[in-house]
Amino acid sequence: KLARERHLITLFLFPAKPSPIMPPKKKVEEEAVGPWMLGRFSKALKVGLVGMPNVGKSTLYNSLSKSHHSKTANVPFCTIDPSETRAFVEDDRFDWLVAQEKPKSEVKAFLTVVDIAGLISGASKGEGLGNAFLSHIQAVDGIIHVMRAFEDDDVIHAEDTVDPVRDINTICNELRIKDISYMNSRKEQHKKGQAAARTKSPAHLKKWEEENDCMDKIIAWLEEGKDVKNGMSVWSTKDIEYLNDYGLLTAKPTMYAVNMNHRDYCRKKNKFLKPIYDWVQANAPGSAIIPYCGAYEEELQDMETDKEREERLKEDGTTSAMNKMISTAFHMVHLINFFTSGPDEVRAWTIRKGYKAPQAAGCIHTDFEKGFIMAEVMAFTDLKELGSEAAVKAAGKYRQEGKNYEVQDGDVIFFKFNVGKGK
Repeated sequence: KLARERHLITLFLFPAKPSPIMPPKKKVEEEAVGPWMLGRFSKALKVGLVGMPNVGKSTLYNSLSKSHHSKTANVPFCTIDPSETRAFVEDDRFDWLVAQEKPKSEVKAFLTVVDIAGLISGASKGEGLGNAFLSHIQAVDGIIHVMRAFEDDDVIHAEDTVDPVRDINTICNELRIKDISYMNSRKEQHKKGQAAARTKSPAHLKKWEEENDCMDKIIAWLEEGKDVKNGMSVWSTKDIEYLNDYGLLTAKPTMYAVNMNHRDYCRKKNKFLKPIYDWVQANAPGSAIIPYCGAYEEELQDMETDKEREERLKEDGTTSAMNKMISTAFHMVHLINFFTSGPDEVRAWTIRKGYKAPQAAGCIHTDFEKGFIMAEVMAFTDLKELGSEAAVKAAGKYRQEGKNYEVQDGDVIFFKFNVGKGK
C-alpha cells in the first residue's frame, strides 16, 4: 500500500510527458499522367512519314527538307531504304532575338524527318516490303500519316481506288497487329523468368508479377482494337515506364497530312476531308490534321527566289503548309526550345519536354551539366514585352533557378557552372 501511494505521489508531482504529436506524413502526389510521358527522353527525336505506296510521302519529304534527296516515282515502293533529313523550324521568337542582337551567328532549331517506304495490308506478316519497314517505323518517335485525298488516273494506287479512311485503317491495323505479336513474344520470354524471380526474393517476385500484370493489360487493350496512345486514362506511371521500355508502334504520337490537288487546297474544300476528320476524332482524338498539296509545294520549292514564291502564293490566295507541318510535328514529339542569346550567337536549343535545368545545360556541353551551379532564366514573353534584359531584371522577372527547375518552352537562359567539376 505504501509503495502504491509513493507511485501515485510521483505521478502527481512529475506527470509523464505527453508523447509529441507527429505531423502527418506528407502525401506524395503522383504526377498526372500525360501524353508527353510516352516515348524516349532524348533531344534527338525523329518523325517518320508513313503511308500507303504512292500517296506522296517522298514529295512531302523533299518539300519539308527543301531538297530533292528522296526519290519520287509513279511506282509502288520507289522508296526502299529510309532517307533522313533536317527540316528547320521557323520560330518568330528566334527571329525577334536575332533582330535584337544582330549576332555574328544564327542557329535555328530543326526536326529530323525520315521518309519510310509504303506499307500495305499484310505488312506485319511480311507482305510487300513488310517487316523491314515496320522496323523503320520502330526507329522513329512520331508518325506523320500521309493520306492521299486526290483522284488521278495517272498516279497508281496500291488498292486501285482512292479511299484515305480505308488506307489509314489498313496501316493502323498493321501497326497494332505488330504490337500484339511483339507483346506476346515478350510475355513468353517474361514467363521464363518467374522461377528465378521467386528464388531471388519476394521483392523480385513482386516486380515480376507487376510487369506480368502490365503486359496482360496492354495486350488486352490492343486486342480490343485500341492504340496505346489512346489509353492515357488507364495507364499508371508504372505502366508508362514499361511502355517506354517496350517502344510500341501504337504508342507513338501521330498527325495526319492530307495530300489534295491544287484546286481543292486553294479553295479549302475536299470530299475526303469530312470522313478523315470523323475518323481522327474517333480513333486519334486531339491529333492534328494538316491539308496540303504535294505537287504545289514541290512547284513552290523549285522556284528560284522567295519573291517568286510570295507572288505565286498571293496570286492563289493561299499559304504554304510546310512551316505549320514542321512546327506541329516538332511539338507532337514533345520537343521544346530554349534560347541562348548574345552578340556572338543566337541559338535555339532543342530539348525534350520534362528536361531539368542541368540536362538542358548538358545539351550545350557536358561540362555544363557536370558542373551545373544555376540557370539564370527569363521567359521570352517577358523579354519581348519589356524590351531588354536590364528591363526584365528591373521588373523582378529575371530568375535564378536550381537543379530541379523544369525548363519551359521559350526560356532564355544563361547557365553558370563550375569549370573544375566539369573536368
